[in-house]
Amino acid sequence: MTIVVPSRFGADRDWGAKAARGLRLTAGPGAEPSGDELTALRAGLNRRDEVAAALVRAMPVRDLHRALAAGPGADAPEPVRAFFAAVSERPAWVDDDLLARGAQACREFGMDAGLVLAYGSLLGGYRTAAALEPLVRTGRLTGGETLRRIQETSLWWRAVTAPGGLAPGGAGVRQTLHVRVMHALVNARLEADPSWDWQLRGVPINQYDQASTLGVFSTSFLLHLRLLGVRVSRADGRAVMHLWSYVGWLMGVDEEWLPHTERRGRRLLYHFLSHDPPPDGNSVALARALLAMTDDWAQGRRRIWEREKALSVSAWLLGRGALRDLGLPYRPPWYGLARVAANLVMSHGAGRLPGGRERLLARSERQATAQFDRWGIELP
Repeated sequence: MTIVVPSRFGADRDWGAKAARGLRLTAGPGAEPSGDELTALRAGLNRRDEVAAALVRAMPVRDLHRALAAGPGADAPEPVRAFFAAVSERPAWVDDDLLARGAQACREFGMDAGLVLAYGSLLGGYRTAAALEPLVRTGRLTGGETLRRIQETSLWWRAVTAPGGLAPGGAGVRQTLHVRVMHALVNARLEADPSWDWQLRGVPINQYDQASTLGVFSTSFLLHLRLLGVRVSRADGRAVMHLWSYVGWLMGVDEEWLPHTERRGRRLLYHFLSHDPPPDGNSVALARALLAMTDDWAQGRRRIWEREKALSVSAWLLGRGALRDLGLPYRPPWYGLARVAANLVMSHGAGRLPGGRERLLARSERQATAQFDRWGIELP
């Protein structure tokens, strides 16, 4: 059987090369994909997470939620036991010390981590139309649902980076597996939708897009933190990449596309972005919804401040061209520069002193508590 490569792959190579130029420079020599790697990229658009897909096919949704909550007990249905058996055999490369260090480093980054994830990684991901159609069809990242989805993602991120969150049975593991199965449910629904354009998009939630999204939380995350002046040591960078590689494995990303190191992650992310399609109407709608998110919790002058801050830090992290692609107004990068100045003092200065990391972590927890309070959510 001939497998058709979705036409979104490499749809506009000139745009892809321009959008991925910065990643190309950071990836270093040998960044271009080999012939075998190009074949894998094309094939990835037509591959799903088969482990989770098998579970979804085997059980009605009403039973699935209850079975997942109960866990892999002896009286669980066979499809549930098979799923948990597949995800409980941790790969030999998983190192608990590295997981712990990576989690603590993520927490220490504090408010800068939140800025980067929202206005660097997530907003930057909207610049390409690659993986956006499923998001729009579920309605979870437009209109009033935007803030709710960001809050849910923030709670999941805190569970993953909590002490012991990725230990067997930890809250981060449980929530990640829940997200994985929810992705499989959405995938099954969209695959059954006769309006889904297979020739253009391939499998709705596919391995290519899942691996690219993993790069947003790992590779892109660290690059943007450094742009804000945050000190990320080589050891911390290695630990953060290790943590997100394990999260990717739990999420069902193929082993061949787990980043493991920053250099490998940059190379992989360059391959994805340089072959992604340019932005479309979904890109603009999602970007505007993200910028309007603060309207749901901020009022008056605070609302104006939060919007201008978001536009300014986006301009610093993504550049004028990205904002133009997303249909967003450009602002001078005053807030990004202010974060650089603050981090020269706190991250590079106070953070290196005896007890500095503990103080950074305590400060970050205060910032997280304040943000969740503004959202009206109790911090777990």
